[in-house]
Amino acid sequence: MQQILADCFQTAMTDVADPELAAQSLASQLLHPHLGFVLFFCSAHYPLERLGAALEQHFGGVMLVGCTTAGEITPQGYGRGCISAVGFDCRAFAIDSTLISALDDFSLVDAQAVVDRMLNHCRQARLAPIKGHTFALTLLDGLSSREEVVLATLGATLGSIPHFGGSAGGDDHPVHTYVYYQGRFHSAAAVVVMVNTWLDFEVFTTHNLQAKAEKLVVTAADNDRRTVLELNAEPAAQEYARLVGVPVEQLSNATFALNALAVRIRDQFYVRSIQRVNADGSLTFYCAVDTGIVLTAMASRPLLPDLQKQMAQLRQRLGEPVLIIACDCVLRRLEAELRGQDSELAAYMASNAIVGFNTYGEQFNGMHINQTFTGVAFAYPG
Repeated sequence: MQQILADCFQTAMTDVADPELAAQSLASQLLHPHLGFVLFFCSAHYPLERLGAALEQHFGGVMLVGCTTAGEITPQGYGRGCISAVGFDCRAFAIDSTLISALDDFSLVDAQAVVDRMLNHCRQARLAPIKGHTFALTLLDGLSSREEVVLATLGATLGSIPHFGGSAGGDDHPVHTYVYYQGRFHSAAAVVVMVNTWLDFEVFTTHNLQAKAEKLVVTAADNDRRTVLELNAEPAAQEYARLVGVPVEQLSNATFALNALAVRIRDQFYVRSIQRVNADGSLTFYCAVDTGIVLTAMASRPLLPDLQKQMAQLRQRLGEPVLIIACDCVLRRLEAELRGQDSELAAYMASNAIVGFNTYGEQFNGMHINQTFTGVAFAYPG
């Protein structure tokens, strides 16, 4: 049992630019006789067709799932232009995955079939009961604009099974984002992963934002394009610029990172991050926005204390986490860089066994959200 616990997870990273050598490096760090599954996050700067083929070749029959990123979280902290990966031992984890290639046509019937098939695979492994020992992970093309529909459909079939995930990123150029499945990178697609384990775990989400008094009402929007045309019956960019106190022409990713907007659902605030200002003065968001919703201005608090608080709560409930897989919004990383907190935050992640990636959006129990740190923490049974 001690050897199984020691081999439950293997983490790896490589910043080798050549895809063949990068795949070889990851394989040398992760491969062992009981490796059952690999989850990886890679820079979109890699030649992805070559990388996909090289990963398939070097990992043989091991199931691999991954996506492109807006930045990596490696065992050493924040990374860029690299690949971060986790290997799972088949003696501790039963894992199955599915590619959803037609997001527009993904129905409730499709979702039920996908979930049932993956759960049956986990049952057959006989590692742990399904209830209380299973969670789902989703990776979606971050530019598909279909996260809300896919997540709602999946959520209806997952029932009490907890779920988290992230939207694939594209480094500094949000033009193409991809998920990886069976040797190839796919756009306009999603990968769903079902994980069953006898280890203790908790799916969680946290953010460092606090509601302010100021409100903006979406008075005109193009829902399909996630674009707000008017706020408070004024051109959207103009009204947002007024709220944050900068000229329209100076609105930037830095502005968006430091001046978030959120929608309130019951007693919780869920961030709706701005992706860009358009030439017509509209604002395109990373999450769904609808005419009539009220957006609340959010104040940013220091990132590290919130993360430390979340870790303390996890330790209280789980014990000491041995690994945390995190989906961390790209705007949180940008905020950390702007405030000069990124080195401190990266060191904290490295010292607390956190790996993952910077996303174009996070997913938590059927919700598509922004500017959060969302993930799953694992601990050895007490």
